[in-house]
Amino acid sequence: MDVPKEQLSFLLDHGLYSSAQMLGCFSASSNSMNLDTSTHLKAESLVLFGDALLHEKEYRRAIHTYKQALQYHKLLPKQNAATTPLTRSNFLASNRSSSPNSLSSSVINENEVRFKIAKCHISLGESKPALAEMEGIPSKLRNLEMNLMMAKLYRNSRQSRAAIGCLKECLRNNPYIIEAIIALAQLGVSAKDIISLFSQTPNRSGRPPSDHFDPSRWLQRYVEAQCCIAANDYKGGLELFSELLQQFPNNVHILLEMAKVKAIIGKNEEAILDFERVRSIDPYVITYMDEYAMLLKLKSDQLKLNKLLHDLVNNDPSRPEVFVALAAFWEKKDVNSALSYADKAIRIHERHSAAHIMKGNILLKMNKLEAAVVAYRGAQEIRPDIRSYQGLVRSYLAIPKLKEALNSAREAMKAMPHSSRALKLVGDVHASTTSGREKAKKFYESALRLEPGFLAAVLALAELHVIEERSADAVALLERYLKDWADDSLHVKLAQVFSATNMVQDALSHYQAALRINPESEAAKKGLERLEKQMKGVDPDAPEEEEEDDDNDADDAELNPEEGELLL
Repeated sequence: MDVPKEQLSFLLDHGLYSSAQMLGCFSASSNSMNLDTSTHLKAESLVLFGDALLHEKEYRRAIHTYKQALQYHKLLPKQNAATTPLTRSNFLASNRSSSPNSLSSSVINENEVRFKIAKCHISLGESKPALAEMEGIPSKLRNLEMNLMMAKLYRNSRQSRAAIGCLKECLRNNPYIIEAIIALAQLGVSAKDIISLFSQTPNRSGRPPSDHFDPSRWLQRYVEAQCCIAANDYKGGLELFSELLQQFPNNVHILLEMAKVKAIIGKNEEAILDFERVRSIDPYVITYMDEYAMLLKLKSDQLKLNKLLHDLVNNDPSRPEVFVALAAFWEKKDVNSALSYADKAIRIHERHSAAHIMKGNILLKMNKLEAAVVAYRGAQEIRPDIRSYQGLVRSYLAIPKLKEALNSAREAMKAMPHSSRALKLVGDVHASTTSGREKAKKFYESALRLEPGFLAAVLALAELHVIEERSADAVALLERYLKDWADDSLHVKLAQVFSATNMVQDALSHYQAALRINPESEAAKKGLERLEKQMKGVDPDAPEEEEEDDDNDADDAELNPEEGELLL
């Protein structure tokens, strides 16, 4: 053969993929091989050529090349070596120990080649053909990586039972495959069932398990924590994660898990602190940083959001978290660009739930209510949490579809029976009708009994008092909570109540107090601006005259999200 396959393998082993790809062209086109050996050598060379193309991310060419290799492989007589995984090391070893003219000197592993073809399809976003290739590999011949990939593909195609089977097989082989633990918890497998798999793991050392190797200790607590979170028992999950954090201080993974849970349940300030702690430990982390970005957007902390985006784009601009964060950044400036970024995140990873939540929020803001419902339903299919239920209820109320809104709120309450936020959702639906206000009040009060510091329920109850013209009750409620919770939202609500009853000085005082707590509070800024117009005798609802200003046009041009260098 003009191009020895050992040279192709050498280049691949040393990471010289571009050279390997070019050399592969010579190898694949050589016509000087002996007819007796040409078939198996051609198959082997094509596999190595495909490996080079795979590393160079030329996925279509790699698929075509691997399939050519399989066609040549089918021409060979069946051999026992077909069940042994092919690696370049045993590939070369077999060649060194055998005659070049021996048909049994080496043979490609059809299952390994199918696996590589599936990898290429996944990189191209083609789950169905990837799954078809993987299902061609007998289950007994799949390794850990294959089983994990199969589980992901089955989840994408909503074949939960098959996914669970693959994930369990992973943990039977090795209990420390954390992503398999998380996936099983999310698929509804109990902590007890997951932990029972650990005892089925083969002991490779032959020694009795020590504290260091026994997975029944800290790993068991980790499994229990993930199962609590998956079952919407956020309090229990956070307690277990806190225990683990004492054993593993500054554990970035645990801190991120805790921060995400706190973001979901509305403990925004605590979540922000956890995210900031993670970034102080490891400033290059990207996982869940889109959740952090959404919190900063809610807080109107543009300075930190800008810094976060700068870091994310520099670290890895191809991750879906980066595009969700960009969507959060542009939501107030340009909703169409924000929506485009959210869609980009979903194209990168269709099961990235934060991207669907972000898309739903943007569509709701754009008043594209039916589309928002679809986005929130998409998030629920991946991983239902209170935010997707909140989005659905708000969308249905705005359409309005009260029956669907109430059904969604009740679904949330059924899924999270001990959640104050789920109780409030049901209250929100009842509060939307005159006849349901008394029921709404009971649900808000129940939410506050369950979580006394749940300020969203306080604000909703205060609004209910205002609607029913009981402003004094609203003021008393808000002032009572302000004694224990110095929160800008309480001050803003009090200011709004005072402003509506012409108590201008009291309203002014509370808007200013809100801005002292949170200088970036949009509600306080807008309320104060409106109040100042009232004090000047100007109708705050009167349309403002538009002024043409070339400087403003220039400023707007600088915010063009299409220009990559001006994203931040």
